[in-house]
Amino acid sequence: MDANTGIAVCATVIAVGSLWISLVQTKSAREHNRQSVRPLLQIRMVKGYNDDIARLEVINAGLGPAIVTKTVVTFDGEVVGQWDLQTYRRVTESFPFQPKVLTLVEGAALLVGQKSYLLHVDGFSEDEHRWFWELISRRMLIEVRYESLYGGENFAVRSSPL
Repeated sequence: MDANTGIAVCATVIAVGSLWISLVQTKSAREHNRQSVRPLLQIRMVKGYNDDIARLEVINAGLGPAIVTKTVVTFDGEVVGQWDLQTYRRVTESFPFQPKVLTLVEGAALLVGQKSYLLHVDGFSEDEHRWFWELISRRMLIEVRYESLYGGENFAVRSSPL
């Protein structure tokens, strides 16, 4: 092997190594960019301590907006539909009054830091509104499927019964 062949082989190895490093860095940068806008939804049940509101709330604690792709509501162990006005009315029709509501339908966006009450009762009293706390803590389960702006992740969050 002469010197020119050796130099050509070394140059080829260096070029292939550089290409590999470039591809790894590009993949890493893409993953970083996806994570930098990843939403993180949480659903919490809260009885007011500083206020008199009892609520089931959804919060986007992530770094990017959450796009709702699907919601599923289970009531007394039976799937009743997505979290829309029809399902809300079906779930609350037998209660003394209907709590205030925010529905989540396909395509709805929850912005970074946004906190929304899915259901809430103002002027909450343990005795008068026990039925409401029973509803959000034991009888009703809401699952929200969502994704980031990139799409395709199929993230999910569920309210958890006590």
